[in-house]
Amino acid sequence: MKEIVILNPNRVVFGEGSMQRFVDDFVEKGFKRLFLLSITELSHTLASFLNTLTSQGVEIVIDESIVGEPTFDDFNKTLEKAIAFNADSVVGIGGGSVLDVAKLVAAQLKNTQTLDEIKGIGNLKERQIYVACIPTTSGTGSEVSPNAIFVNELGEKVGIISPFLVPDAAYIDPVLTVSLPKSITAATGIDALTHCLEAYTNKFAHPFVDLYALEGVRLIAKYLKRACDNGSDLEARAQVALGSMYGGMCLGPVNTAAVHALSYPLGVEYHIPHGLSNALLLPYVMEYNIEADVSKYERIAEVLGAEKKATSKETALEGVKIMKQLIADCGLPLTLSEAGVKEESIPQLAEGAIKVQRLLKNNIREIAVEDAVAIYQSAF
Repeated sequence: MKEIVILNPNRVVFGEGSMQRFVDDFVEKGFKRLFLLSITELSHTLASFLNTLTSQGVEIVIDESIVGEPTFDDFNKTLEKAIAFNADSVVGIGGGSVLDVAKLVAAQLKNTQTLDEIKGIGNLKERQIYVACIPTTSGTGSEVSPNAIFVNELGEKVGIISPFLVPDAAYIDPVLTVSLPKSITAATGIDALTHCLEAYTNKFAHPFVDLYALEGVRLIAKYLKRACDNGSDLEARAQVALGSMYGGMCLGPVNTAAVHALSYPLGVEYHIPHGLSNALLLPYVMEYNIEADVSKYERIAEVLGAEKKATSKETALEGVKIMKQLIADCGLPLTLSEAGVKEESIPQLAEGAIKVQRLLKNNIREIAVEDAVAIYQSAF
């Protein structure tokens, strides 16, 4: 069996009440200057927790400037604030964008490497500052992953992937996801499901990660519609959050593939949110990939709840139908045209996607430019 390296936070706390556990743990660690990245919508929810920290002598600076997918310019401005504050610790409470910025701020606060030197895979060589991540969406899995994704000056997504971006601690409290609107619940949930599915149906798949991947697919497929229909359904919220965390655990050792590679240009050209971009492409990449490994997609179909058909391929295709139905049931569009994409831009989208070789190399079926065009066309 091939070697695999699993890197998770030193401390992972999951379940209702995890936010209080974070406060207790933070006080115990003795940090006194907390740089907190969060979002304005959480200010009321977090007030009592932050009051407890300040009563224990913790000085807190709150930054709520990250409101979309972060650019490197956003990051640099945030880092300057953390340096000026002389933070001894960083915490991110929010969606994947907030968590990604928090992780990189912690890494760069005392780092001698420049931003250009750390872009890519394995180039960041150190992090001296404590960082904890607390997700409020069930999507990116950033709270347990070594990845941080940013947008460069050309509008392209650039990854910084390093063991030093795995947080020291992750606290996943499903209660924090209850106020999420249905559309964001749906899109981030399909993003998390995609992390799991692409890890299992991956050129570099591994039995260790398959456990997380298949259970993540099962949980999210079973409970996402419930979470969308009733945001206060804590059982559904918790199960989707657990699936999302499993997806994040897949990202370090295996990572994603063609769905993510083809989704990136939709964000660049049309500013379609990341999770929705994945939802728009997932069924069509599944259809394309089935030819390369029918048995893998048959297993995915079984996990999604498909009944066994006469052949493995028929069962696998039934899985694609179930996936389309789930996406529709959660209120998301099923085609690029519904999402406002223009057909004449497909060649340009394909050219953009083919540049994302760090993900396309993971795909179980090779994708050339003409294949990318065909997938976009099928999704149109």
